[in-house]
Amino acid sequence: MIIPENLKYTSEHEWISVEGDVAFVGITSFAQGELGDIVFVEIETQGETLAKGETFGTIEAVKTVSDLFMPVSGEVLEVNPELEASPELVNKDPYGQGWLIKISLPNPEELGDLLTAAEYQAMLEA
Repeated sequence: MIIPENLKYTSEHEWISVEGDVAFVGITSFAQGELGDIVFVEIETQGETLAKGETFGTIEAVKTVSDLFMPVSGEVLEVNPELEASPELVNKDPYGQGWLIKISLPNPEELGDLLTAAEYQAMLEA
């Protein structure tokens, strides 16, 4: 299982990649593997400012629907436009083309509450 070192993680299996004052958010390889084949991603929060831990959308697989949670507070600036036609990108490339949302990062100190790759790996093994 791939757990990139340069990302931060939540215990709900979201990852965040920071680029200046914005960040990209997606679900981990572990999460997509547990969900199975992704068939639909519903994110209707573009333009909304959400608090850390709030639900920003849902992801639907053949066997289940799962909520998606904000790893930090911020405004949802963009939803990955590729996912409407190709939700399977989340399965194929969860840390790349399968990103879910781009958010503003008004409180970067919240990143300190997230898990490192090693801490996320340890949580999975516990």
